[in-house]
Amino acid sequence: MLPKSSERVAEVIRLANLIAREYERDYVGTEHVLLAISREGSGIGATILNKHGLTEAKLKREIDKLIKKQLEETWVFGRLPGTPHFKNVIAQAINQCQQLEAKEVCTEHLLLALLTERGSVAHKALKSLGLTYDVARDDVLGLPSA
Repeated sequence: MLPKSSERVAEVIRLANLIAREYERDYVGTEHVLLAISREGSGIGATILNKHGLTEAKLKREIDKLIKKQLEETWVFGRLPGTPHFKNVIAQAINQCQQLEAKEVCTEHLLLALLTERGSVAHKALKSLGLTYDVARDDVLGLPSA
């Protein structure tokens, strides 16, 4: 049986859609989910980001830099940018929830999933800013459930 999503996750997905529109995108990517976790601000995912000094502004600067680089590479090498890894992140968040024996998918599961989705903008941004899966998972295990 699949776990249900928390109200925070529903809010994060709503915010991710809003952020995607702010970026004038016709898709929701991992970068939008990451920014939405930070913007929502009250979940364990946001707590972990804040613990490591990863504010929405800092994340946005890194994401914008990565997106600009991707666009430059696309122009220089004639490649189209890759498709966002959004569906994989949702599936991995459910998996993280089940592994941690949680009752519902929460923002910490989304954050852990973003940290496992190699090649995605969110993964690259978090890696560049120094947050790893192991550190975040240890943080999740050390915090009370929200």
